[in-house]
Amino acid sequence: MNGLPAEFEQKMRALLGGEYDEYEKCFDEPRHYGLRVNTAKISTEDFLKIAPWALEPVPWIRNGFYYDGENCQPAKHPYYFAGLYYLQEPSAMTPADRLPVEPGDRVLDVCAAPGGKATELGAKLNGTGVLAANDLSSSRAKGLLKNLELFGIGNVLVLSEEPGRLVPYFKGYFDKILIDAPCSGEGMFRKDRKMIRAWEEHGPDYFSKIQRSIITQAAEMLREGGMLLYSTCTFSPEENEQTIEYLLNEYPQFEVCEIEGYGGFAEGMPETVESKDERLRKTVRIFPHRMKGEGHFLALLRKGSAEAVRPVQYQEAGGKKKSLPAELEEFLADVDRPMDPARIDIRGDKVYYMPEGVPPLKGIRFLRTGLLLGELKKKRFEPSQAFAMNLKKEEYAHILDLPVSDERVVKYLKGETLDVEDLTQPGEKGWYLVCVDGYPLGFGKLGNQTLKNKYLPGWRWQSL
Repeated sequence: MNGLPAEFEQKMRALLGGEYDEYEKCFDEPRHYGLRVNTAKISTEDFLKIAPWALEPVPWIRNGFYYDGENCQPAKHPYYFAGLYYLQEPSAMTPADRLPVEPGDRVLDVCAAPGGKATELGAKLNGTGVLAANDLSSSRAKGLLKNLELFGIGNVLVLSEEPGRLVPYFKGYFDKILIDAPCSGEGMFRKDRKMIRAWEEHGPDYFSKIQRSIITQAAEMLREGGMLLYSTCTFSPEENEQTIEYLLNEYPQFEVCEIEGYGGFAEGMPETVESKDERLRKTVRIFPHRMKGEGHFLALLRKGSAEAVRPVQYQEAGGKKKSLPAELEEFLADVDRPMDPARIDIRGDKVYYMPEGVPPLKGIRFLRTGLLLGELKKKRFEPSQAFAMNLKKEEYAHILDLPVSDERVVKYLKGETLDVEDLTQPGEKGWYLVCVDGYPLGFGKLGNQTLKNKYLPGWRWQSL
């Protein structure tokens, strides 16, 4: 029925019992489209005042909303290009929401592309601590980097490694770790029927081996007292409760923690594991027939004592005087933000602002370490797109702020030169930060009351 493999249907009947018919009926219902507000740029309350479409709250996510995906296109709106929100399936918002990240934390997202979880973790850090976002696929990691930069997250390490390769560099380093593990995708069958074919090629047995490897490697990188959230978008006990049981057997110091509840959540199923460990009842299952979201599994764990203090492993930046190029100093004079010169790292012609307390990374494959401020070019400094998105309007001296109704907003996003005679005075020149309704989009170079467009070519608005 509904094109589901007979083997999968049989397993789901055993798992759900009398609820199976309700589960099967949900395949005839439309999918749910979700939008998550970037609280590092705008409060949920303020976003609702300017949102161009009707939104319905996702009841278990404070900054999550449903939208009508059939009749509106949030990805084709200037606010999307300003990084004010991320488009994400509602259940998939849950893992990053339920991992209790606090400002100053060192956080790892192990399998981070395309960035749905990492962008929320970074928003929670709000410019403090460090977010390491890793994905084995370098092509997927490029998309991850773009989404993090679009969100304005600068305190990042974007890595592309097997998780096991990270362990020697980050042993006991992280306060919080999120593993949204590669899985058989059973929870996505309703949303994307192509997942069924993938399941037939690589089912739970294949993925459970990968998951056990990843979760034990992550355990090595978590400090004593740190917290780990493991999630999948599948129903298979082999990939869910049995993976957590495996971790508890290998690392007995881990304990299963309660997850902030919601009426539609189902508790974990200890009856599906050999030990029948009742602690697994604290894990969470999301079923699409119980709530407006696709299938998911979550387990929140703590490593050892909650009172354990993070050890100081690496020298924090600061204190060391550093001479900066004059052209960089000149540009930063217009930036109203405290910046520690000791954290500015110049590599070749690229200038980065590094997070604090980062370990030596020689020999590791990464796409980005820190915030790319810009490039040094023939005695001039050219600021980056990433820096533009990381700034707030009030932090830069030269602003061109356009209302969303101004046709120049879309022209700017398409890479066109702008006539800004009505917004500037004769003789004004230099770098200007272009904003829409007060939220940065990118830089431009002003001269003769015309703005030369510096919006990143790979990010430009593509016409339908």
